Amino acid sequence: MSVFIETNSESLFKHGEELCGDKVEIVRKGDVTTIVLADGLGSGVKANILSTLTSKIAATMLSEGADIYETVETVASTLPVCAERGLAYCTFTILRVNTDGKAHMVEFDNPQAIILRAGKEVPVEKKEITIGDKQVLESRFTMQEGDMCLAFSDGAIHAGVGQTLNFGWQRDNIVEYACRAYRKDMPARAMTKLMLSACNSLYDGRPGDDTTFVTTRIRHAQPAFIMVGPPVDPSRDKELVERFLKADGIKVVCGGTTSQIVSRVSGRDLRVKIDYKDTGVPPTGIIEGIDLVTEGVVTLAKAYEIMKIYMSEESEMEELFDIFKQDGASRLARLLLEDCTSAHFTVGRAANPAHQNPDLPIDLSLKLRMVKDIAKILRQMGKEVEVEYC
Repeated sequence: MSVFIETNSESLFKHGEELCGDKVEIVRKGDVTTIVLADGLGSGVKANILSTLTSKIAATMLSEGADIYETVETVASTLPVCAERGLAYCTFTILRVNTDGKAHMVEFDNPQAIILRAGKEVPVEKKEITIGDKQVLESRFTMQEGDMCLAFSDGAIHAGVGQTLNFGWQRDNIVEYACRAYRKDMPARAMTKLMLSACNSLYDGRPGDDTTFVTTRIRHAQPAFIMVGPPVDPSRDKELVERFLKADGIKVVCGGTTSQIVSRVSGRDLRVKIDYKDTGVPPTGIIEGIDLVTEGVVTLAKAYEIMKIYMSEESEMEELFDIFKQDGASRLARLLLEDCTSAHFTVGRAANPAHQNPDLPIDLSLKLRMVKDIAKILRQMGKEVEVEYC
């Protein structure tokens, strides 16, 4: 199946600490995505160093071809055991998922991960194996489109202890909450934010332990093709537009001149919608067969601002819903952040006289940088991005 492995992780720091004792490493190589969640013993600097060391060793070894058993043995033998408490200095969860949905997971002393399908937990057979001198849980399973895997540190099950709950947020409670929250098209980031928000509420805003969730979601691969600006050589208009129209995926045109070129070459009418959804964002247009037609650099700049807020760990759950607004910038941000799994930008470098207007609120010569900045965010999300200049 043609799928995209969408991942997202976020953490709550223990109250009063400047560093998190949990660490997540995500590595994509070929058809395999490797996710490592490490939880250092205690909190603060020491825990941060231990979890960073563990996650880096594991992710690097696996991405360079080591098998999961060799990796776990290396990590386990590298980390000492606390003499006072008899506990490992770092616990971890390792998940490897192929683009065919085949998954292999190893868990060492972390809470057991949750696999969700259609709003219900999928029971996964786990066997206890010995690697080195450590007892770990191993499981193999197949993830289908729409499935989610939620891995989390023990800060989640400690949430609310001695405050809102007597015994913390037990795994069964976490499963129940995640099942109720699940939606078929729910992005990994939204699930992560929702689970962490619940933990933070149980901690009454003062987390008693580092808390991390990492969500892995299997979704259908959906490329997007975005035309931004006219090419330097007008003789290429027909070639570029025809290739753009033949592409199989979401199609977006950014820029008034670009929209006119697409309309002229395709023979399809261009209509401008006059109902302003946001007075600060130029109106969108309509061309048959094109998913979104927007103004150029002003819309790109505002979309980039929305994307930055969406990706910020400081953003509130409510701010994620800004992308559901109907103005051009919000629609573009949602399309790039949630709808597509890869993006191909065709960026024209022809000079536009409108860009020289000193009365406009933004320096439109920043078009190329806007595309680069947007591409950077998409790559941080693990999406493949190609920028073609013409």
